[in-house]
Amino acid sequence: MVGVGRGTLRIYLGAAPGVGKTYAALDEARRRRDRGTDVVVGLVETHGRHQTAAMLDDLEVVPRRFLDHRGATFTEMDLDAVLARAPQVAVVDELAHTNVPGSRNARRWQDVEELLAAGIDVISTVNVQHLESLNDVVATITKVQQRETVPDAVVRQADQVELVDMAPEALRRRMAHGNIYAAERIDAALANYFRPGNLTALRELALLWLAGKVDDQLDRYRAEHGIGGVWETRERVVVALTGGPEGDTLIRRAARIAARGRGAELLAVHVVRSDGLTGADPAALTRQRALVERLGGSFHQVVGDDVPAALLDFARASNTTQLVLGASRRSRLARILSPGIGVTTTNRSGPIDVHMVTHAEVGSGWRLPRVRRSGLAPRRRLIATALTLALLPALTALLVQGRDTVNLAIDILGYLIVVVAASIVGGFWPALLSALASALLLNYYFAPPLHHWSISDTNDALAVAGFVLVAAMVSRVVDTSARRYGQAVRASAEAATLSMLAGSVLRGEDALPALLDRARETFGMTSATLLERSPAGAVAAVRAEEAGSGGHGDEDPRLGGEDGWRTVLSVGQDPCRRPEDGAVDVPVGDDLALVLTGRPLPAADRRILTAFAAQAAVALERRRLAEAAAEAAPIAEADRVRTALLAAVSHDLRTPLAAAKAAVTGLRGGSALLAAGERDELLATADESLDRLTRLVENLLDMSRLQAGALSVFPRPIGLEDVVPHALDELGPPARAIPIRLPDDLPTVTADPALLERVLVNLVANALRHAPADRPPTITASSLADRVELRVVDHGPGIPAAARERVFQPFQRLGDRDNTTGVGLGLALSRGLTEAMHGTLTPEETPGGGLTMVLALPAAEAPPALGPIAEPDNAAAQHLPPGPHLPVEFGEPTEPCAGEIDSGQRPAAQAEKPPAGP
Repeated sequence: MVGVGRGTLRIYLGAAPGVGKTYAALDEARRRRDRGTDVVVGLVETHGRHQTAAMLDDLEVVPRRFLDHRGATFTEMDLDAVLARAPQVAVVDELAHTNVPGSRNARRWQDVEELLAAGIDVISTVNVQHLESLNDVVATITKVQQRETVPDAVVRQADQVELVDMAPEALRRRMAHGNIYAAERIDAALANYFRPGNLTALRELALLWLAGKVDDQLDRYRAEHGIGGVWETRERVVVALTGGPEGDTLIRRAARIAARGRGAELLAVHVVRSDGLTGADPAALTRQRALVERLGGSFHQVVGDDVPAALLDFARASNTTQLVLGASRRSRLARILSPGIGVTTTNRSGPIDVHMVTHAEVGSGWRLPRVRRSGLAPRRRLIATALTLALLPALTALLVQGRDTVNLAIDILGYLIVVVAASIVGGFWPALLSALASALLLNYYFAPPLHHWSISDTNDALAVAGFVLVAAMVSRVVDTSARRYGQAVRASAEAATLSMLAGSVLRGEDALPALLDRARETFGMTSATLLERSPAGAVAAVRAEEAGSGGHGDEDPRLGGEDGWRTVLSVGQDPCRRPEDGAVDVPVGDDLALVLTGRPLPAADRRILTAFAAQAAVALERRRLAEAAAEAAPIAEADRVRTALLAAVSHDLRTPLAAAKAAVTGLRGGSALLAAGERDELLATADESLDRLTRLVENLLDMSRLQAGALSVFPRPIGLEDVVPHALDELGPPARAIPIRLPDDLPTVTADPALLERVLVNLVANALRHAPADRPPTITASSLADRVELRVVDHGPGIPAAARERVFQPFQRLGDRDNTTGVGLGLALSRGLTEAMHGTLTPEETPGGGLTMVLALPAAEAPPALGPIAEPDNAAAQHLPPGPHLPVEFGEPTEPCAGEIDSGQRPAAQAEKPPAGP
């Protein structure tokens, strides 16, 4: 019986075909079956491997579903049958597989999602080259482009991912013993895809990708269990930056430390005080951020008044193992009076290793004035009050002891110093308290009559009054200066933050994620979410406003998701779905809101947060405009192509039509007066013109089909010796002098005979057009591994290497002096048709001068192309103008040494044959 809730997904990840993923999955299925679990096999591809097939012997296998597509029959997993069977565990091989058109889902991983949603546990397999994020990396390493991919999120969300690992040497031995491919394919595979370097690189990719998933699981576990300590599972080096000139030295030193450990991460962090950047140079920070990113690290900015605590909080949150700090730039006297950030951080670091790096700026002091926080802070007021309570009694006792040697003026100056100190430390109110207390003490202890609350001498009374007035004025000036200074520092910090934010956008970073992540880090929040009111939610808001409610509480819930809001993008943990769910929300117009969760922000912080929100709205609009422009580009390009087509064919259609019409008119008007030779000549002219018109129309139609993805291709084994003569016959007398050199043992190729003949006609016609009259083109052929190469060689003017790819663009007559010979579609169409048959067409220089067109096609002994292929694949249209392409991704022949990895898809008629793909 199916369990309650969602099923679990277990994935076996492999670095390359043949490492044993399917075998391991079946072994796990048998183990669970032996424990009494209800297990079925939804679909497993054995690829003709006897050991894998033997694992299926005593397992229940759900019969496959048969699908007809373009005249061929294919098999797929019967999803409905597996759901109806309702086992506890289902084995579904090859998670990245593309289903045959007509299936319920386009991809097999979507079938797996349905099984999981039904409460069925699934065991599946995937190779690292099929992961979407690594697709281009694998293509660069192996020169093999994978068309079947699975989103990384699908694999990362699996409950268990187990790596099936095998050393490259062991995998090559398994290949050599015939345990992976058929004997005739072993040598080619070992020499191409299964080279030791390729396998080693793929193995490292698989290990690193799995290590990243393990890190995510560990971070989630630590967060769920409230574990704040550092677990040294992976080296993470954090370098603290102040924006000073020593930053470059620290970054490079930290990068060298990180480079000593494979897979170590480099993180740079800058701490911003709540009142702004303390002595930081925005330009220097921007330069240092760029240096960190060039060295493969990431830059972070956090808010904290206690710099050592903020650094260590960030280090522990990122599970840092090593922290790099610069030696203090303060003077020796300053280091004696205060231990400084480096010493304090080291004392508090616990298990985190702290590196104190010396640099050229040690002991040079701050080059920018050190920013101090406002004197209005409550902590500073308390300190000033305590200072007043401590200094006034001490000063009074000291002055009383020296009463006989000092006069009242000296007493007033002593108390004035205490008042000024209190005003500098705590602002106006502590200074005023100090002034009043000082006046009373002066009156009682030093102004005659002593020990009375009165003053007998008018001059003494005026002196004490003047003292109080001066003390109050000095306190007010110091307090106002501190306020203004704090405001200036705050404005500087805001400008620096916005400058860094603008720099991120100008550098071309993905604007929205960068903006939201910067907002979250700058204000020390848990998450940042950009919400947008859905159209239905906007309707609900208008109705609520008209009703005078001002809210959405009583609206129909069908009008929107969470009160009509939807999440555009979110960064951080625990994102919110409504503005009211966050600690801070900043509306942007009527339909957008930036919402942050965490601590409440003061009003001063909301000003810069509003700038973040406005920039986020602009970034969102820019993204949507870019998407709209991308959608419009193919339409504009299609219009351009149509315009070029009409301009190009205006003459080429009219010329053969005019010639044919003139010949037919001559035959009709004066047939009785024409001699037999003249009549034959007119008939030949009409026939030649109509043939030319037919070829032109066929080229135009085929080009349109290629662009629309609607060209039918019917590949089958065929010999080149059967196709080449027919192509030359179609070209007539000019082609009769062309020598043909085809080896007797040349393998047959897998191709569509009609399309292959069209390609040869275009290539040979192009060669005849440019070849000298005394040196006709030559046709040769040879075989290489599982490919057959046919060469059309001419000794004409040739094409410069930089311009060779341009000849495959539609309506291109590169170097043609005669623009009446065609519309420039021949080579573009030839490459499109070749790639639709899974071949390649490349130009090369002919030794001695000229151009050689190399047509490479898969040999028939290799896996045949999948039945009737309804559309060309993406590669077949890459050289064509953008248009509504319909890529074929199912059932493409997959041979590692020929450019693909087999997906296991093949016609049902071939199901009993040992498959050639991995």
